[in-house]
Amino acid sequence: MKHLNKLLVAVMMVMGLAPQASHAQDSNNPWAISFGVNAVDTRTSSGAGSGFFDQHFSQPFAVKDNWNILPSLSYIGVSRYVGSGFSVGLQGSVNKIDKFVVFNQPSLGVTDSRGNTVVNPGDLMYYGIDATIKYSFKDLIKSKVIDPSLSVGGGYTFFGDSSYGTVNPGAGLIFWFTDAIGLELTTKYKWAVAADDNERVDASGTPDQVSHFQHTAGLIFKFGGKDTDGDGIYDKDDACPDVAGLKQFNGCPDTDGDGIVDASDACPDVFGLAALNGCPDTDGDGIADKDDACPDVAGLAALKGCPDTDGDGIADKDDKCPTVAGPRENGGCPVLDADKDGVADKDDDCPTVYGPASNRGCPEVTSEALEDLKVQARAVYFNSGKATFKTGDKETPARLDAIKEILKNYPNAKFSIEGHTDSTGSAKVNQKLSEDRAAAVMNALIERGVNAENLESKGFGATQPVASNKTAAGKAQNRRTEIRHIGSKYQGKI
Repeated sequence: MKHLNKLLVAVMMVMGLAPQASHAQDSNNPWAISFGVNAVDTRTSSGAGSGFFDQHFSQPFAVKDNWNILPSLSYIGVSRYVGSGFSVGLQGSVNKIDKFVVFNQPSLGVTDSRGNTVVNPGDLMYYGIDATIKYSFKDLIKSKVIDPSLSVGGGYTFFGDSSYGTVNPGAGLIFWFTDAIGLELTTKYKWAVAADDNERVDASGTPDQVSHFQHTAGLIFKFGGKDTDGDGIYDKDDACPDVAGLKQFNGCPDTDGDGIVDASDACPDVFGLAALNGCPDTDGDGIADKDDACPDVAGLAALKGCPDTDGDGIADKDDKCPTVAGPRENGGCPVLDADKDGVADKDDDCPTVYGPASNRGCPEVTSEALEDLKVQARAVYFNSGKATFKTGDKETPARLDAIKEILKNYPNAKFSIEGHTDSTGSAKVNQKLSEDRAAAVMNALIERGVNAENLESKGFGATQPVASNKTAAGKAQNRRTEIRHIGSKYQGKI
């Protein structure tokens, strides 16, 4: 009995830990306790039969002939679910061995067709304590009632005066009557680790280190589930474990009854619409009252629920001219645009001349204007070797006036005045001369009223000829002034 006392103490210690650990659960009712009767069958290791399977697994249900059953509560176990279908457990059992199967010993009694004889070894006491890892197929087969499983584990068996370790593969089946109560049937093959089937009895004929089957049948109870708020939904599955709620909302409340849980309801105390996260919309404009700057009159989402009668993008309450469209910077009122080019006069550099907004209301420089500038600029003449305009030439001032008239049509266009020479003389002298002549033209235009910010000058010497410098005619063409459009002074700012 001393072994039984040790066994029961160990099992009770494990059971005592279960309720304390229940707060760490990760599945409903993770703890289970089982108890019932067990049967021990020693037929498997007698050695009778032909071949391994016949020797070990024939006659598995010869209950009356081979099974040792103690007609009372003879096993108790506790287990804990650890996730993904797996659970770990500890089981203690007690039995009395009065049916021990031996082979090829007819002197001990009646022998069956395989040479087995069932003897009473002296009503030996049997105790076992086993640890098990079990995998349940219940979720895999999607059943709430039938719960098949496979297990593996190890234990220690006291068989009369013999004691030894075992390796225990097994299988089980539970029929659940409720979510927490079921009938459990299991079978384990308890293989004696150090046993030799030819030496399963000691010198005196007493069983020693016997491999055997142990079957159990009993009740199993699951427990440990926690329901803090008492709403009938376990904390594990309760999205709101600290406040009572409804099953259809995974345990969360819906105070205003609008079908939206409080946690997701932007207006939990007022009945509202699902499309607006549970908030009401008094004016029916699709904007929740709490976000609607004009909750009593339908409006636009872009204007926080306020109307815009003239469609200018400014809410009527902020529009100084609510029935006439106008820009925000003008208080919602229309602005003047004399040339109707879409650029307000106050922003139009050419308010009386039609021009695109990209050029601040001024016309784009045309190819015709550029060609005219080319003709006029090349007709500006200088004294030989100097940056002064040709003495007595009446055409040059007229050309400069013509250039001014062209440029004034493009008040925001920027132009580069570029001087060129022929190859006569040194490169250094030619570079300086070309720069000075370009500057002379630019200054003459500024004196005529052209905006200095619209002009720049450059000299290129003889580096960019347009004709051959080997002839007098070619040199004459190379000595020139050109005006090139280089963009807008507002470029990048519009």
